Amino acid sequence: MIPRLALAALGAFPFFVASTTARAASIEENGRQIAACLEASAKISGVPRGVLLVLLYVEAGRPGMVSPNSNGTADLGPMQVNTTWVDRIARRWHSTPAQTYAALRDSSCANIEAGAWILGQAMHEAHGDLWQAVAFYHSHTPRHGNAYLRRFYDIALTMMARNRRDDRS
Repeated sequence: MIPRLALAALGAFPFFVASTTARAASIEENGRQIAACLEASAKISGVPRGVLLVLLYVEAGRPGMVSPNSNGTADLGPMQVNTTWVDRIARRWHSTPAQTYAALRDSSCANIEAGAWILGQAMHEAHGDLWQAVAFYHSHTPRHGNAYLRRFYDIALTMMARNRRDDRS
């Protein structure tokens, strides 16, 4: 019985390798698409691409994700765009709130574009102060905004250290 099982496993090995290779290629392609979305969204909204990238890591969302909040709102998708923004983004996109909600929840690129626009709005509100804008992206309550900035800073430092290590190897 064991030899048959081993033969069956060996027979399936090429399919496993092909599947793993296809998945890796898909992840790489997705990474290129996300990078292109970050670049375009940053340019359109006039915000630094690197800041958007760190925000993406800080928020730690993913397509399809809905994170309920205690105040009855929810955060959607990769950049965890709060549902309080849906109506304004729908008007901006000339779309319905339902279509906008679905796009923010399910489309990484739409979500990143909206997050970049929200950060741009926050920069305007903060009179160009990038760090205040990053805090506003999360909350206008100073205590929450400051905690968010500390988290942003810690993640940015970790990303830079990892990048330096990768450059040396």
